[in-house]
Amino acid sequence: MRPVDLTPLDERRSGGPHRTGPLVYLVPVGLLLGVMALVALLLTNNAISDTEAEVAELEQREATARAELERVRPFAEFAVAEQVRALTVASLAESRFDWERVLEELSRITPSDVWLVNLTGSVSPDVELQDGAALAVRSEVAGPALELIGCGRSQAAVAAYVAALRDVDGVTRVTVVKSELPRGKTDADGDSEQSGDECRTRDFIARFEIVAAFDAVPPPPSSTVPPPAPVPPPGGGDSDSGALVEGADQSGGTSEEAPVVTSGAR
Repeated sequence: MRPVDLTPLDERRSGGPHRTGPLVYLVPVGLLLGVMALVALLLTNNAISDTEAEVAELEQREATARAELERVRPFAEFAVAEQVRALTVASLAESRFDWERVLEELSRITPSDVWLVNLTGSVSPDVELQDGAALAVRSEVAGPALELIGCGRSQAAVAAYVAALRDVDGVTRVTVVKSELPRGKTDADGDSEQSGDECRTRDFIARFEIVAAFDAVPPPPSSTVPPPAPVPPPGGGDSDSGALVEGADQSGGTSEEAPVVTSGAR
């Protein structure tokens, strides 16, 4: 059977309605781009929300950590202060110097033909005293040392005294700065008389200046760096290390750091 074309004659001539032009392709592309933009927007919003939640959680953790740090800070500072003080005490114990024993031995070895007009003891050459001997040789000794200024009935008496000083427990070397007999009035003698150190009242009396060093004793520790967490010392603070004493401190114990100065000892 032959097929019959039922299309109207006028439409059959024009070839039928056909859609042409770029509009046919722009519509689906636009729809696709819109869907993709919507998906990207949703994903971005989700990522921002997750990031904000993570930031809030981290801030909360930071606040908790800071609160914990503030809570334990006093304990940490106390531990540091305890360690610093323990090191200081250990260092002071190692550099301890027994002035009482030294002065006792010095009084035993000093003979009757030798007398002292100035006796200065210090644990370091950095110690400055108003009435100290201040001999230049003292700066060569880093640790404790005795500075002795006095007179002997003769040069032989001074030499014997120097030999006796070498026998004092702990003395490593004895330096004789000078030992002189009176030879008329000079400018140096005039200065000595004015300072009260001149003791040569006879022609045979020799005036000496001696430094006895204790090199085996370590110098005192430096205290220029304060502890990280200073704690007030008990009892109103420590005594001044530059205090002037006569063999022992005010509390009756042996002085560890204070210099010893005596004048007119015989």
